[in-house]
Amino acid sequence: MLVEMTELMGRQIYTPDGRLLGEVDNVIVDVEAAKIDGIYVDESSPMLVEDSRPTNVPYRWVSAVNDVVLLKYFPKRVSVKKTPARPAKAAEELAPAVR
Repeated sequence: MLVEMTELMGRQIYTPDGRLLGEVDNVIVDVEAAKIDGIYVDESSPMLVEDSRPTNVPYRWVSAVNDVVLLKYFPKRVSVKKTPARPAKAAEELAPAVR
């Protein structure tokens, strides 16, 4: 059964253990290879993705597409990696030298 990309929009996405991840909001296409690269979820489940952040699911993780999208893999929980803040530069480094 073939499914057109536009038919994927709005379909619910379920993890392998049956948890709802969210709905397909967009499809990412590799134009050069003429294949779907991923599916984009704008509002993901807060139980699966920290802060319900938007998520791009690689299409290789998709197991089946019918009335819903079923994934063959999804991490137990997706966390946002915290990057340390850069230390503030000293005032003399920021201000131009006055002579």
